[in-house]
Amino acid sequence: MKRATSRSSYAIAVLPGDGIGVEVTAAALQVLHAVAPRIGRRFGTVEHPAGARHYLEHGVALPPATVAACRRADAILFGAMGLPHVRAGDGTEIIPQLDLRFALDLYAGVRPIRSFAGLPGPLADARAAHIDLVLVRESTEGLFHARGRGRIEGSGGDAAAFDTMKITHRGTARVCDFALRLARQRRAQGKPGRVTNVDKANVFRSMAFWRQVFDERAAAFPDVPVEHAYVDAMALNLVLKPWAYDVLVTENMFGDILSDLIAALAGGMGMAPSADIGDEHALFQPAHGTAPDIAGQGIANPTAAMLSAAMMLDWLADRAGDAALADGARAIEAALAAAFASGAARPREFGGRSSTADIVREVLVRL
Repeated sequence: MKRATSRSSYAIAVLPGDGIGVEVTAAALQVLHAVAPRIGRRFGTVEHPAGARHYLEHGVALPPATVAACRRADAILFGAMGLPHVRAGDGTEIIPQLDLRFALDLYAGVRPIRSFAGLPGPLADARAAHIDLVLVRESTEGLFHARGRGRIEGSGGDAAAFDTMKITHRGTARVCDFALRLARQRRAQGKPGRVTNVDKANVFRSMAFWRQVFDERAAAFPDVPVEHAYVDAMALNLVLKPWAYDVLVTENMFGDILSDLIAALAGGMGMAPSADIGDEHALFQPAHGTAPDIAGQGIANPTAAMLSAAMMLDWLADRAGDAALADGARAIEAALAAAFASGAARPREFGGRSSTADIVREVLVRL
């Protein structure tokens, strides 16, 4: 944590985006502004345009002015962007959040997941009630490096498409350091503080290199226990015994897939917050998509967005040396947990009837 600050106000760039992104962002902002007076802080939240809808209307998905506002802000609160029917010329979806990751060098994709008392999960084992782990994915390299760089060679029956994975020493080392530091922090909180490196080093040269760099960096953290797992075995074990893991670190594409798997263990994407963190900037968003099939119905689960706001407060607390912000994060988490444990709030994906507004109300009451 940096030296304690005397600041009382923080500037937050808000990008609600498309579909239910608008609805869950509004919910997160209600909670954020409700907790502010409790901790003696103010949040200047300003919305900025971006997304697939904006692309349809203006021909640009991420305006330069929005990127500039994100650079100036203390943190970025993001909703969800992209619509299945809005595509770029190469057939891929319009996804401005990936552009922001690269523009701001947000190399650590942080995906925590935890179980909540009062909400049923898909696993029958009683130990599933104690799931609490974090997946850290490298977000600027790996197979995602090929975005916009893929090529097709040949034609007809001889055509072949190529997407190249890129693993660098610098990119791997810094995300491994991030995961190792996170494990050390979690141990101080009474958690296992162990890092599991996830790769496919038995097949790919790039992954063998990744493992080599991980081992180099782990040697600099002798107090942090580490282990290795192949990604296919990890997918199996995350279903069989997710409570056995604490911090996972992996390549971009592997992390993209496994992060959805662990979200299912807690009940679905509506329970999955996330952060994209760099050395100077950070973006916080629910891990789910825009869900156009339910947009505008007021039934989206805002939990992931609220927990993302709590993650934002934790990051700002550490960056600014402002412990009051961490108190705010704990208050949001506790209010959510109490609302679920009491049965007063139960999202639709858990068989409940709570609307977005219902969940917000129950959280605000407990704040």
